[in-house]
Amino acid sequence: MTSRNPALSAIAPALATPLPRVLRPQRAVPADAVRPTRAEVNLANLRHNLRVMQRAAGGRPVWAVLKADGYGHGAKAVARTLERAGAQGMCVALLEEGIELRDAGIKLPILVTGGYYGRAWGELLRHDLTPVLHDPGQVELLADEVRFSGAEPMRAHVKIDTGMSRLGMSHAELPRLAEALTRHPEVKLEGLMTHFACADAGETPSIEAQLDRFDEATAVLARLGIVPALRHAANSAAVLRSERAWLDLVRPGIALFGVEPKAGLCRELRPVMRVRTEIVALRELPVGATAGYGGTWVARRPTRIATVPIGYADGLVRALSNQGALLVRGKRAPIAGAVSMDMTMLDVTDVEGVRLGDECCVLGTQKGPLGEDTISVSEMAAELHTIPWEVMTNVSRRVPRFYREP
Repeated sequence: MTSRNPALSAIAPALATPLPRVLRPQRAVPADAVRPTRAEVNLANLRHNLRVMQRAAGGRPVWAVLKADGYGHGAKAVARTLERAGAQGMCVALLEEGIELRDAGIKLPILVTGGYYGRAWGELLRHDLTPVLHDPGQVELLADEVRFSGAEPMRAHVKIDTGMSRLGMSHAELPRLAEALTRHPEVKLEGLMTHFACADAGETPSIEAQLDRFDEATAVLARLGIVPALRHAANSAAVLRSERAWLDLVRPGIALFGVEPKAGLCRELRPVMRVRTEIVALRELPVGATAGYGGTWVARRPTRIATVPIGYADGLVRALSNQGALLVRGKRAPIAGAVSMDMTMLDVTDVEGVRLGDECCVLGTQKGPLGEDTISVSEMAAELHTIPWEVMTNVSRRVPRFYREP
């Protein structure tokens, strides 16, 4: 059959063998080419910590706090594990975090505590997320969305400011809140909550003072005809320090991931995350040679330097330059020079038998031929003059999470 297009007819002899209509799939990247840096998440330890917190709270329902991608552990996998293990609710900070859990198949109640919903009130309804309101005006905004959507009355929790001074309604705003709830039956007050400012501090008077204010606010609302089904206040530290704070449910976060909110509060907890990488290069440096950006590390003896593929973009923060350490063969190897974005160098001169491919433990425990040691989240936080929460959430999403059972 002759083509009607003269231009195509002219090149037809060159196309005697027709081009394939379907492109051949590219080969997957070989596993051996993937960077060996990863975070290992122990799901058995996560379940253990949930049981510890359930016992510590006298059997109160546990609503797990999974904000910031599950404290850096991967919110979706953590949420699925905790749902199957007996958690009775989830708490997140952001609307999009709640949507992510719903998309992952989580059926439990999800409380969005961050308080800002802009023009996204409809997303709360579409994904069956429970908002936390912190201003009386938000009742009307939510009610308008419920009416517009033709939905059933929407559950909501209200935050009372008892001393955190961040979000929450003051005592002076409670009459306005009660009036708004009475006027808008589209919004059903399910819960009343507050948040402790100093639960992990040395003494407990601040917990008692905030609970006193919370009880006062509850009584004021009751006199105005508003009685929520649930009241809650206890974060990890308050669960472990104040039976009075347990109320109707508890909201532990960091304890679920195996970190004590204050040293000595609960030694039963087991760490859930371990971060590891491997040595990808070794070199010998003479006396006087420098290492890293800025030449801040200088060899004072013939030195063996190992390079590992992890840097501050992964969560090994730059402040550890020339002062932190990683574990190699069960022994500490000091960081040599500045931590760069993707790589870090270690002084492994005193690590006998070190070779390419040796595992380096960034966070967690390592058993090796030279011994056993642990770099805990709390230890790294102390070295950085920060808090364990920041250390865990610094582990970025470009570090793949591997979930394992023992």
